Amino acid sequence: MNSPLFQDFNERSKEVSQYFIFLKNLEQESIKLRMEGRGGSPKIKEIAPDLLRTLKASGFLLLYNLVEATMRNAIEAIFDELKNEGISYDLIRPELKKIVLKNIRKRKINDIHLSITAISIDIITVGFDNQDLFSGNIDARKIKDTAIEYGFSYSTDARKTSNGFDLLSVKANRNDLAHGFKSFTEVGRDKTADELLVIKSKVTRYLRQILQNIESYLKNREYLDISTVNKPL
Repeated sequence: MNSPLFQDFNERSKEVSQYFIFLKNLEQESIKLRMEGRGGSPKIKEIAPDLLRTLKASGFLLLYNLVEATMRNAIEAIFDELKNEGISYDLIRPELKKIVLKNIRKRKINDIHLSITAISIDIITVGFDNQDLFSGNIDARKIKDTAIEYGFSYSTDARKTSNGFDLLSVKANRNDLAHGFKSFTEVGRDKTADELLVIKSKVTRYLRQILQNIESYLKNREYLDISTVNKPL
């Protein structure tokens, strides 16, 4: 997939993969700290266990960042498509109409009225703000609810993705770290690097399939109300 959506996802996924491979090499001691000793001679130092645990815990932050950024970009792509295609409010599916109206309710009239020239078209995007989409709350259930809300498929190959089950622990660990409920060493002590790599693989496969569903949704113009698809735009 060469769309901007997948380009961003692939770049972020690569960053996460490189980090987890680095963790595995640290755990297996194929990477060591090289420090300069007295007289400038090199000195090899072992990685402290607590430091390794901290680095493992940080992996959950990277993974959650990937999840939230991917879904935010995906929803933004839907609104970009509606704007670029000049889709009228009258033509979008009922689920989307509700979202548009909810977005408008969050805005102050003085902040948006100058952006509206053709109300039936501009109303769709004038109330949209990607900062409102997600805030530390994304897991597979949230993605499923979002898919139902927008009308795209949340179906994935469970054999490869576990249907996003691992996103729950990613979210929980991220929130425990972000809010200080647990220390980095606490979060990182119960997972091996290999176990984290498995979680990472399932999460990225799940997100990739969700993005494929959204690309299909956009390509087939499934954002339109089925009763209007034969009407001129």
